[in-house]
Amino acid sequence: MSRLEVSVCVLLFSVFISSVSQILLKKAANRTYETPLKEYLNPLVVGAYGLFFCSVILTMLALKYVPLSMSPILESTGYIFVSVMGYIFLKEKFTRRKFCGFALILAGVIIFNL
Repeated sequence: MSRLEVSVCVLLFSVFISSVSQILLKKAANRTYETPLKEYLNPLVVGAYGLFFCSVILTMLALKYVPLSMSPILESTGYIFVSVMGYIFLKEKFTRRKFCGFALILAGVIIFNL
């Protein structure tokens, strides 16, 4: 694999990690806590911010070789990751509007790669 292909994979993995951390924060927000301090210093929140940090580092490494014109296209896959994980882990519903959004994102990715 070329350097660009590896970097694209790293960037997509970074977007996935960021999406996982968003789901963790949503799960933490759905709970009630005894004190405001426990609301922010619990394993889900601390872990989510740790994942965000890893995501930032991976994104910076990937953007050394991924063209900036390609970056927003790859970053938009995060919407798909979050929606799918929201359906699986948070029992959120898929609406017609979400499917239309998925279709637009996927069409954009495909058209950009042509």
